Amino acid sequence: MTNSIYAIGDVHGQLEMLLDALRMIEREGGPDARVVFLGDYVDRGPNSRAVLDLLIEGQRTDRNWVMVKGNHDRMMTRFVQDCEIADNRLPVTLNWLDPRLGGRETLASYGVEVTDDDRIYQVHERACAAVPPAHIDFVNALPLYHQEGELLFVHAGIRPGMPLEHQAEDDLVWIRQEFLRDTTPHPWLIVHGHTPVNRAEHCGNRINLDAGAGYGRPLATAVFEGRQCWLLTAGGRVPLTPRPS
Repeated sequence: MTNSIYAIGDVHGQLEMLLDALRMIEREGGPDARVVFLGDYVDRGPNSRAVLDLLIEGQRTDRNWVMVKGNHDRMMTRFVQDCEIADNRLPVTLNWLDPRLGGRETLASYGVEVTDDDRIYQVHERACAAVPPAHIDFVNALPLYHQEGELLFVHAGIRPGMPLEHQAEDDLVWIRQEFLRDTTPHPWLIVHGHTPVNRAEHCGNRINLDAGAGYGRPLATAVFEGRQCWLLTAGGRVPLTPRPS
């Protein structure tokens, strides 16, 4: 048994990276290790369906896992449920099927190929037939954050100064600059993803674990004991300390 808490950054359909991360965690913390996943399980990478299958199976078998919801997960379910193609936080010229967002790769993992000649309603019909309802139900039921001890795990971040119970869902899965630029202490050390960086970074009041797996960079995995943090690598723990101000 271990008192450590492990966290995995944005997966983005990278099944093999996720399996490698889970193997590292199990080697260090055992099969009952506490693992928090920071959202964005789908889009860009090649195996979004298999990633969701793995997480759902972990939930079904009572693994000691907590999964929070990311904006890409929400975009997928809103498209399949409601044919909503563009989140209101996106620029008007950008939608989920745009190559920059990765929805096409997600649908391809379900056997739905999208071409430039397709009408959106046609893609939606094929998506509804291909995506299992259990996947939609799983994503819809995910919590928006998870607080444990001195740590707050959330996909994108929080609106600074706003009580946790009053935070808006759009902020928890989408916020960027208002949160990233804020250097004041929070009630917790906030562990988040959403904004890709070249490598995981400790910013004093927050830790960003989106190291860009959606763009082919390594999937970041961290281990926490209280507010102390290490990156977990094939060679063991590497301290993750606050960057110089």
